[in-house]
Amino acid sequence: MTVVTRFAPSPTGFLHIGGARTALFNYLYARHFGGRYLIRIEDTDRQRSTEEAIAAIRDGLAWLGLEGDEPAIFQSRNATRHAEVARQLLADGQAYRCYMTTAELDAEREAARAEGRPVRIRSPWRDADPSEAPAGIDPVVRIKMPREGKTTIADKVQGDVTIDHEQLDDFILLRGDGSPTYMLSVVVDDHDMGITHVIRGDDHLTNAFRQYHLYKLCGWEPPVFAHIPLIHGPDGAKLSKRHGALGVDAYREMGYLPEAVKNYLLRLGWAHGDDEVISEAQAIDWFDLPQVGRSAARFDFAKLENLNGHYLREAEDARLTNLVVERLSRERTLDDVATTRLRDGMGGLKARANTVAQLAESAIFYIDRPVFPLENPKAAKLLSGGGAAVAREAGSALRDLDRWLEEDIEARLRRFAEEKEIGFGKVAQPLRAALTGSNASPGLFEVMAILGREETLARLARTPDHD
Repeated sequence: MTVVTRFAPSPTGFLHIGGARTALFNYLYARHFGGRYLIRIEDTDRQRSTEEAIAAIRDGLAWLGLEGDEPAIFQSRNATRHAEVARQLLADGQAYRCYMTTAELDAEREAARAEGRPVRIRSPWRDADPSEAPAGIDPVVRIKMPREGKTTIADKVQGDVTIDHEQLDDFILLRGDGSPTYMLSVVVDDHDMGITHVIRGDDHLTNAFRQYHLYKLCGWEPPVFAHIPLIHGPDGAKLSKRHGALGVDAYREMGYLPEAVKNYLLRLGWAHGDDEVISEAQAIDWFDLPQVGRSAARFDFAKLENLNGHYLREAEDARLTNLVVERLSRERTLDDVATTRLRDGMGGLKARANTVAQLAESAIFYIDRPVFPLENPKAAKLLSGGGAAVAREAGSALRDLDRWLEEDIEARLRRFAEEKEIGFGKVAQPLRAALTGSNASPGLFEVMAILGREETLARLARTPDHD
């Protein structure tokens, strides 16, 4: 059997982080077993589904490298096929037309609430003579679910889960206007796509029993179900925006790398010993469903940022330069000189950052000269008490330097400090503040070498006193 999985988002909003993890698990499971991973856009809710949401979902999947192995399927385009299946069930006596009115349905629900029991519609039309159908009512089509006994599903994550048939109602297959419902569409599409494993959030676990019986009544073999726990915040509460329940696009904007996000999502509810940093190749080799925990995973931004820092330092400088240029170009024009400085300085910059956003912020001094008075109070303090004068004098001492190389710059500045009879820190720190506008930066001599002789000396010469 060839394993076939699917990720089936509803395009009523962005691709949230929980959906991204579901997509990742489906992708890894298919890859692990040499199968196929497919995408289905469940856009049957035409009022809530939007083209913007579809584009956002597809863009998010592309960014994460989780696009399907085949072009995405749109569920709305299969409505005719879905309805055909319902009509066949009707013809086979496995479904029936229900003529219950809105008032009758409301009464059923009210009675259930009054008795403190779940709402389970028990339609009188299940076994009624169709000839008794009232005029003027467009009936829905309901499935005939079993009324007695129990069903057990061997879930690959939750284990054996059993439900009493009394808890199942005759859910609707076709609405009064003839349109198929979500429950019907999902089963028909999964069957027609050859889906062998349905891996999704455990909020769909109850649906699995309804869908299992629909498969059986259609004469089809149900897929293997695996319901993964949802993601909670670090406090154990349901994931909200303050915890990280954001769209994948928001994580991209915050400066996270896709490989870091995938690695972090992989570790949310799945484990491989004590391994934290897991490459995609390792994930494909190791991933299986028995290692998925049954408890809700807890999202932690601090852990994500730390992991992202690892991937940032491993990333190629050219790639990071492009990401920083893209971000900084939104507010300024970058010429070839600025881009070259960023690329040359990326090694020192990425060692001090955990996100692309931090990287871009720390790289601005390679493009823009510091604006005086400095907003950074710690840097401003370094230029007070004669610090600015030391920076200007050090610049003058560098003017006749033969070679503008890090080792030559360092040697000349150390000699300058000795001649001034001051500690080298009293020279280096004012220089750093004057050149970068900050009290922290990559190595001073590296910065000066990358800025170049002309720019370095110009910045030092224009440093005003901060007394």
